[in-house]
Amino acid sequence: MDPVKIEEYAALRATIRERGTARVWLAWAGIVGWATIVSVVASIGGRTLLLLPPLLVLAASFEGVFALHIGVERVGRYLQVVYESAASSLQWETAAMNFGRQFPARGSDPLFTWFFILATLANLLPLAWLASGKPGDLTIVAVAHLAFVIRIIRARRSAAGQRARDLDRFRQLAREHADEQIPSRSA
Repeated sequence: MDPVKIEEYAALRATIRERGTARVWLAWAGIVGWATIVSVVASIGGRTLLLLPPLLVLAASFEGVFALHIGVERVGRYLQVVYESAASSLQWETAAMNFGRQFPARGSDPLFTWFFILATLANLLPLAWLASGKPGDLTIVAVAHLAFVIRIIRARRSAAGQRARDLDRFRQLAREHADEQIPSRSA
């Protein structure tokens, strides 16, 4: 294999490792940040709309975790198509994808969905009783929380099918690239 390809492969595997680690730390920091803001909001009491800043921290953290996860998976599918299709034996990315297909829902949740959903419910329910404000404010807060839970569920469903979709897309791109490399025979 040429040195540029070896360097690319090493850099992409490092990207997967680093983003995977960053995803865990971002989820942890997001939950800690949320808990800190919830503690402040609970201690000062106040208006129902004060439930929105902690929700915003949860949402931003989740979106970061989701983006990192999607990126890691996409790099993995690229490696699978570009490097493993040329290899004569089963490689890591293919093995990981086959394992996930054969043993679904075993292991950890890469998006930490239940942590984010539980934190969202914890943000809404107890503080809603303590907070004062207009009845319309509670509706706004409840709808925002519901929208975020729906977003988490939709993201999880999307992530569940992403490997197969990205694998098909990268294979299609590889075929198109191969077709472009073949000189046309015009006499």
